[in-house]
Amino acid sequence: MGTDTVRTDAADEAAGRRREQRGWYFYDWACSVYSTSVLTVFLGPYLTSVAEEAADADGFVHPLGIPVRAGSFFAYSVSLSVIVAVLVMPLVGAAADRTGRKKPLLAIAAYVGATATTAMFFLGGERYLLGGVLLIVANAAQSVAMMLYNSYLPQIAPPEERDAVSSRGWAFGYASGSLMLIVNLVLYLAHDSFGVSESTAVRICLASAGLWWGAFAIIPLRRLRDRRSTGERTGKTPGAMGFRQLAATIRDMRRHPLTLAFLLAYLIYNDGIQTVISQASIYGSEELGLGQSTLIGAVLLVQVLAVAGALGMGRLARIYGAKRTILGSLIAWTVTLAAGYFLPAGAPVWFFVLASGIGLVLGGSQALSRSLFSHLVPPGKEAEYFSAYELSDRGMSWLGPLLFGLTYQLTGSYRDAIISLVAFFIIGFALLARVPVRRAISDAGNPVPTTI
Repeated sequence: MGTDTVRTDAADEAAGRRREQRGWYFYDWACSVYSTSVLTVFLGPYLTSVAEEAADADGFVHPLGIPVRAGSFFAYSVSLSVIVAVLVMPLVGAAADRTGRKKPLLAIAAYVGATATTAMFFLGGERYLLGGVLLIVANAAQSVAMMLYNSYLPQIAPPEERDAVSSRGWAFGYASGSLMLIVNLVLYLAHDSFGVSESTAVRICLASAGLWWGAFAIIPLRRLRDRRSTGERTGKTPGAMGFRQLAATIRDMRRHPLTLAFLLAYLIYNDGIQTVISQASIYGSEELGLGQSTLIGAVLLVQVLAVAGALGMGRLARIYGAKRTILGSLIAWTVTLAAGYFLPAGAPVWFFVLASGIGLVLGGSQALSRSLFSHLVPPGKEAEYFSAYELSDRGMSWLGPLLFGLTYQLTGSYRDAIISLVAFFIIGFALLARVPVRRAISDAGNPVPTTI
């Protein structure tokens, strides 16, 4: 009877875990439309056009009296959003680990981001400053929410399941982005048939991402559950400043130098990934002279292939290990980005070929990085450590957009700006290759999977 009870309890626990995992997938489904439709496709070109409308004769806008080339305003806004996130994420992460109450914090961050995104409907004319503020708020909120969301992974999936669970989450997100992009494409291309202008169609697409985000966030918020905190009590108050708490987290990471080494590699190569995602539409429209419908079609192709890529790379990781699979993806990123420098202007076919290469490695490289890092986090400090991880995730990187924007400002060439990002993949590859992940997992106090 005792054995039957144990089996029943184990079955109930597994069923509860699967239910929670399914709910967890749906946050990727909810928020990925923001990353795809807003950050990757519509907001960059649209906000740039709004800034150009407000620019002076020399092509500069002057937020707070600072001269900024209109073509760099979007990149600088993305970069500034990370400064805000740096202040907030470590504070929220430490509070979540101390109290064990991640879900209310996730709800606040998700709905602040969704509200700011929905408010993008009111962009128009020369309101570039409003667009910059809403972008900063939405990006920072998304960063905080993703940090909390990611920190659930080691709690809802045992070590042997994490690569698969993380990959499925990314696949859900890319499937969601694909679905909404199809709707956006129909509205944008047939805006006259719907009786709206092109500008209004874009603003509807932006706002719809916020509504989608808020609506589907309800599912994970109903299914995920808070857990009693098991981390150390450090005596620091949740009111500590963000930079101070981040410094405290980094100091704690010094006791796990291999975890810190992986994070450094990730921060660098993911800066490159996220900058390509956020700036690709600018490159396509401004440098290659491609129309908005072509850009939407290319991003849709990326989304579709990224679903297959995330699931396929998850299977490769089960055979070759997550680290080797990620390293292979970084080689592919380097080759693809270098090829992008030579793309001829006005040739959408080659832009679609480039998009195909990006799509096949995009989801997998991000999903496996997330699951690999989850093995390196000391138990009880998931949110705090993922706050540092999230600094470079989901388009929130600051160094890449800053380099992209500065390169364009200095050279006036988007080709020079895009090729400058190759350095992130080369350096990230070199750093990741040096990390002994098995020893890193053991040193963090976690069980080492058979294949990693």
